[in-house]
Amino acid sequence: MVLDLSPTAQARNLTADYDFDMGDSVFGDNAAPRGGGGRTLHWSADGHWLFDTVAKQGRTYLVRVNSESGEVSEISKGDQAVLGFSLTPDASHVIALISTPTTIGDLFLLSPDRAQTRLTNFNAKLWSQLDLKEPEELNYTSFDGKRIQAWIQKPPDFDPAKKYPLILDIHGGPHAAYGWVFDHEFQWMAAKGYVVLYPNPRGSTSYGQEFGNIIQYRYPGDDYRDLMAGVDEVLKKGYIDPKKLAVTGGSGGGVLTNWTVTHTDRFAAAVSQRDISNWASWWYTADFTLFQPNWFKAPPFQAPQDYTNRSAITYVENIHTPTMFVLGEADYRTPPGSGGEQLFRALKLLKRPTAMVEFPRESHELSRSGEPWHRIERLDHIVGWFDKWLMGVPHPEYDVRPEKQVEKTKQQSTPPSAPSKPSANQP
Repeated sequence: MVLDLSPTAQARNLTADYDFDMGDSVFGDNAAPRGGGGRTLHWSADGHWLFDTVAKQGRTYLVRVNSESGEVSEISKGDQAVLGFSLTPDASHVIALISTPTTIGDLFLLSPDRAQTRLTNFNAKLWSQLDLKEPEELNYTSFDGKRIQAWIQKPPDFDPAKKYPLILDIHGGPHAAYGWVFDHEFQWMAAKGYVVLYPNPRGSTSYGQEFGNIIQYRYPGDDYRDLMAGVDEVLKKGYIDPKKLAVTGGSGGGVLTNWTVTHTDRFAAAVSQRDISNWASWWYTADFTLFQPNWFKAPPFQAPQDYTNRSAITYVENIHTPTMFVLGEADYRTPPGSGGEQLFRALKLLKRPTAMVEFPRESHELSRSGEPWHRIERLDHIVGWFDKWLMGVPHPEYDVRPEKQVEKTKQQSTPPSAPSKPSANQP
């Protein structure tokens, strides 16, 4: 928006006809923490151009916008994400901080002809010790004809003749997007022997306003169907073991992980992170209020059934998938009491396999800018849970109490006249 500094000036929308997200970017887990200043809008010295980043179809481009006509020109190119940038005074050259799936972030000189000259390679020594692979882009058609963009991260020693376990990793938001940017989580999971599928279902940014807004008043819902269509598409490739499917996601991805395990038993294990399981409870306790006019047509005390119908806790008895919950003790965006804690308690009562890991001091940013040791521990728990249920790797820390201990405990707490019934599934 451009506004002349005069008493009668009216704001002009320069990018009304440009159907992508100005000032936005695709989502990785190694950008600078939120609140650190972020991207800024730049004017050229002559006032003819505005420079900004834009999220477009799974990529983050640097663009310039004509301050009179609104014409948008892309300055950067390729499968990458521009995390930040700086201009020379005459705007003839740009220094950009660029990330790719195999580069955390380095500085590049961008020339007017869109050529890119690399200036730094800070992690060269580290990269020489690792075998990082580019993901494979996957585009598929969902149930109603919508085209969905996704990526497949394969293990470094991938062999198409073998059968691999699959992790479906769901982004949050829900208005955010995965893409061509470094994500340590996917590389790490792949290095552990998993194929990782990370899609951008409807509701994701970088595909235009209609694609992003179509989930309003129906979230979660058809976005779940987009995700299942992506799993089906990868299964067609023949290198995934259909009995070894796992699902995880954080925030909005936690919402959809909960929705997934309440609506299908096809996954052998799930890890729901920083989730929402009870929309009405969340309405009353979260630090985020702007959602309601776009996600629900009325507050829960006026339209309780809508909140009930879209809450995973309503369908908790359908959960047979072993499910772990990863939560932050100081998370006010998705308070634990409105999310995983409710499902965990219910699953314990139902004697379903479950575990809960709640990190002290951690906010909603645990996976991106949490304490480093917590970020490592979080990944260890996620893959540890999947290793246990998909790969048969022993993880006694997640087991229920041994049968003999349960027997002893029950006998001590049961009146002599009442028979005891030992159970290895005692919560």
